[in-house]
Amino acid sequence: MPRYLTMVRIDEQNAPAEGPSPELMERMGQLIEEMTKAGVLLDTAGLHPTSEGTRVTWSGGKLSYTDGPFTESKEVVGGYAILQAKDRAEVLEWTKRFLQVHEEHWTVTSEIREIVEG
Repeated sequence: MPRYLTMVRIDEQNAPAEGPSPELMERMGQLIEEMTKAGVLLDTAGLHPTSEGTRVTWSGGKLSYTDGPFTESKEVVGGYAILQAKDRAEVLEWTKRFLQVHEEHWTVTSEIREIVEG
């Protein structure tokens, strides 16, 4: 079965300052448990904010480093999941459910990419 990487994108500048509510975390935990039991979820995690990150770039034969936050980035990867499903339609269904556990004041996007095997 194919594997997919879903990158959860958020706008750090407009995300709720208090972070996810306890209710959101509970709903997310229940969905993650359901996905794990279904054998679809292989791995998932949230990421620390870009203010704690570093970008490493290779250009013109040289390395450069930029410490966060990355103010030029409106939308950043805030987390990820690796799913294994029979097809893209199944991954879309799980992704839709993940997005819908968020309250209305969140703006969250999931980018789904199939992982190249072999």
